[in-house]
Amino acid sequence: MNPNESAKSHAKPDIILTGTAKTCPNGPPLGLVDIGSSENAYLFRVALPGVRHKCNIKFDIQREGRVRIEGVITESEALKNSLKGYEMKVQQLPSPGPFTISFNLPGPIDPRLCSPQFRTDGILEVIVMKYQIPLVSAEGLPENWYNGSFPAP
Repeated sequence: MNPNESAKSHAKPDIILTGTAKTCPNGPPLGLVDIGSSENAYLFRVALPGVRHKCNIKFDIQREGRVRIEGVITESEALKNSLKGYEMKVQQLPSPGPFTISFNLPGPIDPRLCSPQFRTDGILEVIVMKYQIPLVSAEGLPENWYNGSFPAP
């Protein structure tokens, strides 16, 4: 690995925020991203404070490793159902509204093999398998292909 590749693999990913994720200046930041890597998979965690239900988010992962998360932060039930309007004196949580978060994983993945979990602390945690290029033998068959013959004793 040359020095440029090493620097690129440890560089911070470009993260694009829109909507509430971009305009919330205070409080727990929406859209903080952690990315980890193992031999066979990537793990990413995204902070989604204010998102109460996993049905308020959806995400799309593309084979080249592009991740896009869309969601809506809903108004609290106390504010929504109140007969008196509340004037917020301090607001450090993200404002209600839609948001998107987009970033790239370090390499290609298999989007069919992912395991998402929306934690109770507002963290979306996803493990997705890296894309494995099948090894091909000299005969053009995958190396783990079984041709039905047994080795001679």
